[in-house]
Amino acid sequence: MRLRACAKINLTLEVLGRRPDGYHDIASVFQAISLFDTLTLEEAESLSLRCSLPDLENEGNLALKAALALQQATGCRAGASITLEKGIPVAGGLGGGSSDAAAVLLGLNRLWRLDLASSRLAQVAASVGSDVPYFLLGGTALVEGRGERVTPLPPAPPLWVVLLLAPQSYSGAKTAQLYSLLQKEHYASGDATSRLVAALREGRFPQEALVNSFEAVAYRAFPFLEDHRRAFLRAGAASVHLTGSGPTLYTLVAEEEEARLLASRMEGAGHKVAVARMVGPKGSA
Repeated sequence: MRLRACAKINLTLEVLGRRPDGYHDIASVFQAISLFDTLTLEEAESLSLRCSLPDLENEGNLALKAALALQQATGCRAGASITLEKGIPVAGGLGGGSSDAAAVLLGLNRLWRLDLASSRLAQVAASVGSDVPYFLLGGTALVEGRGERVTPLPPAPPLWVVLLLAPQSYSGAKTAQLYSLLQKEHYASGDATSRLVAALREGRFPQEALVNSFEAVAYRAFPFLEDHRRAFLRAGAASVHLTGSGPTLYTLVAEEEEARLLASRMEGAGHKVAVARMVGPKGSA
């Protein structure tokens, strides 16, 4: 079984406050994009993971954690050989690990013939990671709570996304570190997300509504980020946004040719970039 695990960008990401359990409540609009990892699942006597990045072949990998969580939740004793080919930068704010975990849950639910309902699979997903429930659905969605409350939304316009990638890789602990930098004055009301949700339901897409609470701290945490933002603007980006807790920046453009031209300018200036498009929910055409 061969599966694609798509990345996401955050059209909005508002951190509302810290919860008693140590997590943070968020209000966010997630959008799937066509940048992807590839997972191959094969029946086996036990669980194993091979990855194109050997450093990720460990028990902390969310793809393997998802398989173990599914075994524990169902009592299933079947195994699987999981092969993961990474195409999404690690710890870049694009949700690659969470998307891998969701793909494993969806794939093993079929491979092991478990026939779990979507609601039950979502419960298992939430136990693996905060963003995993969203990736069971994909597309455009409102994500609330610590990530476990996912509401599908009408699709955003089929725009192209130019991603400005970090010059180095980061560890999976990066997100927790960025959350630790947030202070009370950085918390948001959720109003920007509510405005974007309302607009999408009316068939509008006001790009001025795009916000991210982590921008208040990410530009200090990643010294290169301000230079990246300015280079993006000089190359012709109309506006520049942070996805997740960073450090990936993105801009939205209407046409593929425009996206490729902008990416070419950035590459010519020595930057690492990727071009993707917005994609709909899993199972859509």
